[in-house]
Amino acid sequence: MPPLDPRPAPSMSDLALRLEHVTKRFDTFTAVDDLSLAVPFGCVYGFLGPNGAGKTTTIRMSLSIYEPTMGRVEILGARSALDVRAQIGYLPEEKGLYKKMKAKDLIAFFGGLRGMDPGEARREAVRLLERYGLGGFTDTRCEALSKGMGQKVQVLASVVHKPRFVILDEPFSGLDPVNQQVLEQVILDLRAQGTTIVFSTHIMEHAERLCDRIVLIGRGKRLFDGTIVEAKRSIPRSVRLHTASDPEPLRAVRGVTDVVRLEGDGHWAIMLAEGAQTDEVLRACFRSGIELSSFERHDPSLRDVFLKFVGEEAAA
Repeated sequence: MPPLDPRPAPSMSDLALRLEHVTKRFDTFTAVDDLSLAVPFGCVYGFLGPNGAGKTTTIRMSLSIYEPTMGRVEILGARSALDVRAQIGYLPEEKGLYKKMKAKDLIAFFGGLRGMDPGEARREAVRLLERYGLGGFTDTRCEALSKGMGQKVQVLASVVHKPRFVILDEPFSGLDPVNQQVLEQVILDLRAQGTTIVFSTHIMEHAERLCDRIVLIGRGKRLFDGTIVEAKRSIPRSVRLHTASDPEPLRAVRGVTDVVRLEGDGHWAIMLAEGAQTDEVLRACFRSGIELSSFERHDPSLRDVFLKFVGEEAAA
């Protein structure tokens, strides 16, 4: 007889992670407030929000490190992450290494904790170190690694056992641009293998490049949940122009919804409805005698969405 599959039966919803009306209180402080979300298998899902928004608390409840005050958590079809822990990889917010261990030994050690054969774990550790630019440091003690190298080693230790589901809490924090690019490649490689990845961040550029879906959290509440395209559609497109003329005549142009003065003398945003053509705005400028120093189409970024939902003060 073939060996029994130790994995639990898949959820009827085919979701890697589901939170239903989850709340977490610490005494009188509510860290997460009635949060519901659904993470499909095989996607890269971003937990976005300012510092203190409740991202790490949500992750810890998902991993059964914290129990929710109210609500229900399901991960990989199980009610507790402890039941499927061998299938989960986790990089905590608080980074740290066993300083006296060699890089390959540390990665192999964490593989062994997840049930890997020792020899297989060492071979996979060496392969990962070579794949991500640390092949010359396999026998280097962790205390001798730079901060960026050490963080990459810790990321590799969280995925050496080839988990189905990986959760990374602020993985880009403190990394220089080169190491950020390497970490992005790790995430892309995991997605290509069919792994589900959740990572938290308050840096919008990483989420915009990597995520299939995002949830935006502020003060413990869900503010937005959907795809990157859906997020950007929540913000109107605009034309940004600089002129010494009065742009008020542009209000009459078909598809223009507002004319907004921006910071800086002579800077304006011409807000556009869905489907409006920027060429019509440009032609209207010429017809109305509006002299232009600059004229630029502005498509919303994820940062614009972040500022809309979270607010300038919280974002700062």
